[in-house]
Amino acid sequence: MSKPIVAIVGRPNVGKSTLFNALAGEKISIVKDTPGVTRDRIYAEVTWLDKTFTMIDTGGIEPESKDIILSQMREQAQIAIDTADVIVFMTDVKQGLVDADAKVADMLRRSNKPVVLVVNKVDSFQKYMLDTYEFYNLGIGEPVPISAASMLGLGDMLDKVAEHFPNQEQEEEEDDIPKIAVVGKPNVGKSSLINKILGEDRVIVSNIAGTTRDAIDTKVVYKGREYTFIDTAGLRRKNKIKEELERYSIIRTVTAVERADVVVMMIDATEGVTEQDAKIAGIAHDRGKGIVIAVNKWDAIEKNDKTIYKFTNKVRETLSYMPYAEIMFISAQTGQRIPKLFETIDMVLENQTLRIQTGVLNEIISEAIAMQQPPSDKGKRLKIFYTTQVSVKPPTFVIFVNDKELMHFSYVRYLENKIREAFGFKGTSLKFIIRERKEGEK
Repeated sequence: MSKPIVAIVGRPNVGKSTLFNALAGEKISIVKDTPGVTRDRIYAEVTWLDKTFTMIDTGGIEPESKDIILSQMREQAQIAIDTADVIVFMTDVKQGLVDADAKVADMLRRSNKPVVLVVNKVDSFQKYMLDTYEFYNLGIGEPVPISAASMLGLGDMLDKVAEHFPNQEQEEEEDDIPKIAVVGKPNVGKSSLINKILGEDRVIVSNIAGTTRDAIDTKVVYKGREYTFIDTAGLRRKNKIKEELERYSIIRTVTAVERADVVVMMIDATEGVTEQDAKIAGIAHDRGKGIVIAVNKWDAIEKNDKTIYKFTNKVRETLSYMPYAEIMFISAQTGQRIPKLFETIDMVLENQTLRIQTGVLNEIISEAIAMQQPPSDKGKRLKIFYTTQVSVKPPTFVIFVNDKELMHFSYVRYLENKIREAFGFKGTSLKFIIRERKEGEK
């Protein structure tokens, strides 16, 4: 079940980032040691009551002049229309209604996507209520007054946003078909790979119409098993500003990754792993997806007996936070190793949903503890009472301990390695939640 995606659109300085940060709190789900991801927090996971969604800030580079502002906003609005389930359109009560607001509102209205109109900087409802009504003129529904800086009215706003989330029951039925997102930098060969897969004579293809996002979903049947491939290749817009283009392609990658079970991360063998690759891989890791790294254009490399070994090490080094990722060498052009790609995807899907019995799991943990004593601090030693797996996709474990502070990151990593040695879990990250309980507590 993929999480709904909510995008924030609005003029510069209306408070998009303030709202984004207020909702995301400090718990921005970006792994600390994921290189290159922390700089531009474009997305965050937000939980409101019983709903979780992914929030996207389309902001980015704030333009100077008036006409650029409008074209920027249109660009942002287009991204939001293409990728989001619900759009939050943000205006500013102190600046009032501006021409650019009206033009973008027209665009959003024509898109038929649900839009929640938010009027920011209303730090006193008495004082600004009448000014808020002016925004009815945009014709996109009732304005919701908030103050992102003072955290006022956010609950009402989130209630409105959540009303538009797709009904979970409706989506459940198509959920059995595994979704595979093919991601990577522009020109790395994503389309060639998908076309090659579609060109295989053993594959039956049907395009799925009417998907809300603009990634193209293709249903594929390979050796009797159905898959949905999410192609992010068509996601390049002609855009003058390169940096922005990269930001947008990453926003779209986030939405594709969000919906996928397994992410096939394509890397260009002739270039090696780039910073943008690391960013995209970081997003998939962060989201706990199954990951296959497909090194493409391998046929274009001059090789000796050490080439594969050297290249693999380089990839492992750059993506050191995901040692579990499966690496394979393919050629989308010639179709080399495509059958192997499907085998690998199947294996990763299996590991993503693997459940370990509690008894067996605790045996492994006890053995690990016996081999390497848990850390202690100022004479107090960490005790691990009990471990249990609570969910899949990604496999998630709760470890009950006497003192959370004593559970060092490195010891969690050690236990993770022991669990992997015992059960494999190749191609999927594992998630650990550390809970405290007093001795003898049940």
